[in-house]
Amino acid sequence: MKQIINSSKAPAPIGPYSQAVKSGNTLYVSGQIPIDQESGNLVEGTIEEETEQVMKNIGYILEEAGITFQNVLKCSIFVASMDDFARINEVYGKYFATNPPARETVEVSKLPKGVNVEISCIATF
Repeated sequence: MKQIINSSKAPAPIGPYSQAVKSGNTLYVSGQIPIDQESGNLVEGTIEEETEQVMKNIGYILEEAGITFQNVLKCSIFVASMDDFARINEVYGKYFATNPPARETVEVSKLPKGVNVEISCIATF
């Protein structure tokens, strides 16, 4: 049985998908991009600012599900340029100060709405 999780604080899906789906003790969070739900606009500053917004959006979804970043088992990071890896990692690392999750980082040719970073995750309850 699956339960759809949607947070009004995170951007609404821009396609036929849910922000997150809970199945059993696992939460699958869809890829988040740097949209500020309050304004509805893309965050178009530095890669650090974009990554910060992505992590906030993930946090809102985790919070809606009743868990935190400490419950995250794995993240997938998609970047437009691996040249931004260290700067993305710096922001990302603040959310996982201890016992960080498993992860992969992949450079891709394009991301939705032309953003520079997208992150998805899997968490447990």
